Amino acid sequence: MAAELPERASPDALLTLAGDERSGRLKIFLGAAPGVGKTYAMLSAARAAMADGREVVLGLVETHGRRETEALVEGFEVLPRRPVVYVNRILSEFDLDKALKRRPDLILIDELAHSNIPGSRHLKRWQDVEELLAAGIDVWTTLNVQHLEGLNDIVHRITRVQVRETVPDHVFEDADDIVLVDLPTEELLKRLAEGKVYVEDMAARARKRFFKPENLTALRELTLRRAAERIDADLVDRMQAQAIEGPWAAGERILACIGPDEDAPMIVRAAKRLADTMDAPWIAVFVERPGHQPSENGPLHVDKALKLAQSLGADTRMLAGSDIASELLRFARTENVTQIVLGRSRSGFMRELLRRSLPHELLRRADGIAIHVVTARALVAPASATARPAKPTFRALPLVWSTLGVAAATGVGQVLDRITAFPNLSMVFLLGVVFSAVTFGIWPAIYASVLSFLVYNFLFIEPLYTFTVAQPDELLSLVIFLAISVVTATLAGRAREQAQIAVGRMRATRRLYEFTRKVASVADFGAIPQAAAKEIHAGLERPVAILVKRDGELELAGSSPPCDALDTAAMSAALWTFEHAEPAGAGTATLPSVPWLFLPLKTTRGTLGVVGVGYDEQRSDLDPETRTLIATLAEQTASALDRASLSREMVAARGAAETERVRNTLLASISHDFRTPLSSILGSATSLIDYRDKLGEDAQREMLQQIKIEAEGLDDMVRNLLSMTRIDAGVLEVRKDWVDLRELVERVVSTASRRGLSHKITVSLPSSLPLVRVDARLIEQALSNVIANIRAHTPPETRVVIDAQVSGQAVKLRISDDGPGIAPEVLPHVFDKFVHAQRAEARADGGESTGLGLTIAKGIMDAHGASIAVESPVAKRHGTRVILRFALEEAPK
Repeated sequence: MAAELPERASPDALLTLAGDERSGRLKIFLGAAPGVGKTYAMLSAARAAMADGREVVLGLVETHGRRETEALVEGFEVLPRRPVVYVNRILSEFDLDKALKRRPDLILIDELAHSNIPGSRHLKRWQDVEELLAAGIDVWTTLNVQHLEGLNDIVHRITRVQVRETVPDHVFEDADDIVLVDLPTEELLKRLAEGKVYVEDMAARARKRFFKPENLTALRELTLRRAAERIDADLVDRMQAQAIEGPWAAGERILACIGPDEDAPMIVRAAKRLADTMDAPWIAVFVERPGHQPSENGPLHVDKALKLAQSLGADTRMLAGSDIASELLRFARTENVTQIVLGRSRSGFMRELLRRSLPHELLRRADGIAIHVVTARALVAPASATARPAKPTFRALPLVWSTLGVAAATGVGQVLDRITAFPNLSMVFLLGVVFSAVTFGIWPAIYASVLSFLVYNFLFIEPLYTFTVAQPDELLSLVIFLAISVVTATLAGRAREQAQIAVGRMRATRRLYEFTRKVASVADFGAIPQAAAKEIHAGLERPVAILVKRDGELELAGSSPPCDALDTAAMSAALWTFEHAEPAGAGTATLPSVPWLFLPLKTTRGTLGVVGVGYDEQRSDLDPETRTLIATLAEQTASALDRASLSREMVAARGAAETERVRNTLLASISHDFRTPLSSILGSATSLIDYRDKLGEDAQREMLQQIKIEAEGLDDMVRNLLSMTRIDAGVLEVRKDWVDLRELVERVVSTASRRGLSHKITVSLPSSLPLVRVDARLIEQALSNVIANIRAHTPPETRVVIDAQVSGQAVKLRISDDGPGIAPEVLPHVFDKFVHAQRAEARADGGESTGLGLTIAKGIMDAHGASIAVESPVAKRHGTRVILRFALEEAPK
């Protein structure tokens, strides 16, 4: 029988526990309502921790004037608060930067759900706490249960009080420790009456609204349940990490279907609570219907609900399909969803009769998937005196044009009725309906349908000029006409809307394509930000700025319209986005008062910079489609910058590799080429020193001559190296003067012969050869290098001919040899560094070459504005010719 294998610990649970060791630890003191003693319990625990030797700092503690709480504050180090000017008042706020700089072992921060004063780095205090935890600082804080985002709608229904300050559930769930601070309802009401919770006036109002006994009892039960769920989840993680067996969840998966209405957040919270109860992952989706025009606030409701779902830990998706039920079930089966949560239908009675609602359709077709219908409606808080509901927009122009279209159809019908017996004049009115549908949409077309129905009945159906219908068949015709016109209006209007949506998407796609194409065509890293900023500005019609990091500083690299620099607040938001790789600025929870939205330019290798989109003076928010477009453009910009950066690094790497190769080749060449003449010089000098008395005068003279020749050869090599360095640096100095090429060639040939050149050189230059304006010293060096190249790569018996040819406004100096020639694969590279054209067998005189001669000759000729070329073979299968071409200038008399 096989032995039992030991139970393995859960990898996810181990990673969760391991993650706890990588950052600061969070402890939350949870209560059901204000006044239960959360701050008091936190300070008491902090005193005990300080007595045990922990370093404790009070970052922010609200005592609310309670004497017993103020007594506990004494003895602690209190972090100074940050003064903030708001609405002409100086307020104090928690100083996050001082806390990060102080970096204590433990910091106490009261009221986790608090909203920071506008102008602060983060919108909410819980975000400050997360930054402290990321810095490795332990945090203790307080929280009331009504501030949990997932319970917001339940608290609203219990207390009829809308809680505005909320904390995402993941902050509560990720806390390392939860301390439940509980107080019986009667005792809490007693404390309220004694003024230990609020002052007298506030206490009286609170007793009438929030602090009702039934409210406090319900909140207390809600707190106990939520704390128990959190402790149970922590217990499961511990048991899984230690491989302890238990009844685990059976793989439930929740899907929340949200709509474009105010009920969407309530559905999200209901799905979150169901997922928490079943310890199951969940997804929030919205299904967009092509051709369906949402309400004016519909996209904002959807965007708000999806953001809420993300903050509560859901995975969010955007789907598209004409049949919402089919698309939901297709997605649910693909994602292995076991339960669907959605709201009840908002359709009226007649619409329910004509077509099943979404919940009914899902119940009929969802085999094996549980359907949860949230029947409650979102409670809308009463509007204040200053907040007035927006009036629905009414456009009269489409109705006027629709009326004119029906009037035109009436006129055409009157004319046709008089001149011919037209069998069915109602077809003429359908033209007016189609005109309205195609031009203005569904509702103006339906208006035209009804108006056409009435006009046709009044003017063309007996008895005339009344709405009475005498014949039953005429009544049937009228009803059929109305039905056909309404259907035609609906179809034509829907086709118009679909065409408009298609055109909008085509424009967005084309805009994205043009942006990608234009940015991809820019190869220079420094030019990409400006090109991208210009394209994004053209598409969004908003100010755009792109910042990249250069020399350790975040700098403005591109903007449209052009600007020199961003203000301090905008730069702070941009720097925060760059450092944290998260959006900041307007419309976000970090520095929302800054009138810019900054997105990171993230790549697989890190963040390269940020892109900022400016808000107008009205600070109108961006719709979800525009935000998606900006995010996509930011990704494309990041990809282009990454590609250019990689290209730049590749070029630099190639340059470094080439430099290293040249350095190694140069060192090898110098060490090899210098060794032979140095050995000869050293040998001759040693012989002269040791055996001078035994050597004859001729032998001594020969050795001295050899030393001189080898030294001159070394001098030529050093001059070549220096010239190569100047050519590479672009600082080769050319001093032109009028030179006779015949004298220059004779001098080069004489020097080569004196240094032991065994080749037979024939100089055939015409006496009428014109003067050229060159640097005699450099051209002599170039000619010497060509002769030295022939000497190094041809046999000693090779014949060399130097002649010249005048053609047009140029002189061609030709140096030809009858050697073996240059191989075709080597010929294109003869002017490259360290290229040795192996054209012949080893030289008899053992001469060497650095492989820089022709390269230097070409550099010298280029510096003169002249040219040099090599031809091979010259004769049949052998021979090489080097042609130096000089431009002719008018010489002085």
